Amino acid sequence: MAVFNRVESPRNAEEAIYSEIIQAGDGWMRVLKPGQVLRIVDLEGNQAADTLFYDADNPEDHYSAVATIAGQGNIYLSTGSVLRAESGKELLRIVADTCGRHDTVGGSCSAQSNTVRYSHDKLSMHNCRDTFMLQLAQWDGAYTKRDLAPNINFFMNVPVTADGGLKFDDGVSAPGCYVEVQSLGSSMVLISNCPQLNNPCNAYNPTPIQVLIWDK
Repeated sequence: MAVFNRVESPRNAEEAIYSEIIQAGDGWMRVLKPGQVLRIVDLEGNQAADTLFYDADNPEDHYSAVATIAGQGNIYLSTGSVLRAESGKELLRIVADTCGRHDTVGGSCSAQSNTVRYSHDKLSMHNCRDTFMLQLAQWDGAYTKRDLAPNINFFMNVPVTADGGLKFDDGVSAPGCYVEVQSLGSSMVLISNCPQLNNPCNAYNPTPIQVLIWDK
């Protein structure tokens, strides 16, 4: 099931219409117009960018891990992967990827999962679910916690064991690795730059990521 379909982008950062640094633990939410390309850059390596997508014209139709996995017959994402919504609609396509493999099944950290996986004293630690909720709350009621779904973990390494379990291993990304997605319609993007300190997904050292956008 391994995927390492590394393809570099022809786009120049200097020509992007938008660029922003997202610090570890912070979130970002923005609409992509049809044809626009979003690049997510792992600036220092081994970071995890928890990401959700929505049909911006129909927010209830969010990214579906099940539809995406079934559509491509693989649990990992890389260049050429089509990201599908619950309805089966094609939301975005990965058009470039220098990391080579991204997780679809590990989910996002939360206060509750941190206590179950690690210890009860981790309850107060910041987590991706909190970041997602803070971002959703800024959209005047258009989105609620019901709109949170199993997300993509760009750059995160979550191998599946022989008995069907999951492992959270050291990342397969490196400084400067990136993934690019092209919006096939009007798509909302929601990112939590993971603050996780308890597993090796980001080498126990959360770091910034960068997002850039190009017009079609």
